[in-house]
Amino acid sequence: MTDTLTLRGVRPYDAGDPVDVVVQDGRIAAIAPTGAVEAVGEVIDAGGRWIGPGLWDAHVHFTQHVIRRRRLDLTETHSAADVLDIVRRARAEGAPLTGGMLMGYGFRDGLWPVPASLDALEATVSDIPVVLVSGDLHCGWMNRAAAATLGVEVDETGLLREGPWIGLLHSLDESSQLPADAYADAASAAAARGVVGIVEYEKTDNVAEWSERTAAGLTSLRTDIAVWPDLLESVIAQGIRTGDVVDDAGLVTFGRLKVVVDGSLNTRTAWCWDPYPDLDPGHPHACGMESVPIPELRRLLERARGAGIEAAVHAIGDRANTAVLDTFAELGMKGVIEHAQLVRDDDFARFAQLGLIASVQPEHAMDDRDVADHHWAGRTGRAFAFGSLHRSGAALRLGSDAPVAPLDPWISLSAATTRSRGDRGAWHPEQRLPLDVALAASVRTALAVGQPADLVLTDRDPYASDRDELRAMPVAATLLGGRFTHRAL
Repeated sequence: MTDTLTLRGVRPYDAGDPVDVVVQDGRIAAIAPTGAVEAVGEVIDAGGRWIGPGLWDAHVHFTQHVIRRRRLDLTETHSAADVLDIVRRARAEGAPLTGGMLMGYGFRDGLWPVPASLDALEATVSDIPVVLVSGDLHCGWMNRAAAATLGVEVDETGLLREGPWIGLLHSLDESSQLPADAYADAASAAAARGVVGIVEYEKTDNVAEWSERTAAGLTSLRTDIAVWPDLLESVIAQGIRTGDVVDDAGLVTFGRLKVVVDGSLNTRTAWCWDPYPDLDPGHPHACGMESVPIPELRRLLERARGAGIEAAVHAIGDRANTAVLDTFAELGMKGVIEHAQLVRDDDFARFAQLGLIASVQPEHAMDDRDVADHHWAGRTGRAFAFGSLHRSGAALRLGSDAPVAPLDPWISLSAATTRSRGDRGAWHPEQRLPLDVALAASVRTALAVGQPADLVLTDRDPYASDRDELRAMPVAATLLGGRFTHRAL
């Protein structure tokens, strides 16, 4: 049962006058000027705080997000030497192992002055397996002991990229070693930032795993789950379609088939029309690579469509985006393009024309501005081009790609609207989004009578907040279907 309550004296984000919001049976039953409606249930004095619809993160790898907390933190490294120093210290200090391996997360080698070297990693630690996960999840750096343990071959760099690596990453069953409450803790942390829902793109059996989590009491998030191609036939055999609720708590909804068509910017595997500057034009992957060939993408999308399953397709490079747009157009199929990081000028309008959603991650623009300026030199005016997508009429959704960026929509909102972080100026400020557009791309409901009571209360007015205030927005309360999932009132 959900509580009946009255939030007294809240200020909607889009209006300045205080109102009372009455919640009954999980929905908004009334909104009226303060004192104009009879209070029912628990009466909560909101003290003039601001209220809006609860926030969603439209792209999460939740297990990887949870596991990240147990890996060596490599996110502040800027070179191979930095990474090796952390690994060396961790080994000397007896850092805990995961499945007998020393695991790290967060390096980005796109601008390293000296490239990764297997021998350098071996010289640092060779007696135990070491596996280091890149910040974008698209490659791993490992020593010989790890390669032997995992049954893979690596070249002189020690790096394994894209398809072989992604399959390996998701086979590392660290989840079995997580504390029982690790997932609930991560969900509670998200709720404390105003999050009511996530779109889950973990490569696993999300139907079974999320149903088990909600049955075990993880009820602070709504979750739209995806299926990857390896489990598509299993989902079809179960008769599950897009939009079906698959758990007893009514919180887990089946979403889309996830297909990864190309790689990433940091690994120089995003599929582009032009070659990367540091690769020989004769290199087979000088322009990046297709992770899933387009004929196979077409086959998968046709199979999904026939079973009532929509699609979300990862496309980062401009050639990948063109090819994916072409495929959706040929099939007359609506769906989501994940990332859309580099887009040809002629392709922006096609998102709206084809009824496709551009699911973007604004903090990636802050993380990758330097590597983009180097590897996509001369093209960055159409990179992470949220403003161009919006002006072309594309529907937008904002996410984090956690753990690649923090699972915190306020960080995404700040990055989307200011294109700036720290002591740096705005990067391509013409690609900033208006705050109302960014907020609309971060919610699924509205502050209106009859809507689900998925709500967030904040101590500041977002429209009166500067860049850093928006990024660190203090959240006073989060409600999911009228229940408090976070309460600091």
